[in-house]
Amino acid sequence: VLNGTVRNVVDFGAFIDIGIKNDGLVHISKISNKRVKNASDLLTVGDIVKVKVIGIDKDKGRVSLSMRDVSQDK
Repeated sequence: VLNGTVRNVVDFGAFIDIGIKNDGLVHISKISNKRVKNASDLLTVGDIVKVKVIGIDKDKGRVSLSMRDVSQDK
């Protein structure tokens, strides 16, 4: 589980800065245990969130993240 900062919120999820070269992506289906229609309903740029890494694609430089089942301690 890592702390990250929301860099950008888009229709399909949010990009999170976790301290590496490329920001990780939290797909909209991985933002909450409940159904989310719009990522911007729950996240805004600058929010500090807890995420877990669920996938790494070294060839494309992509990191997949999830916020599901991670306590956000707010």
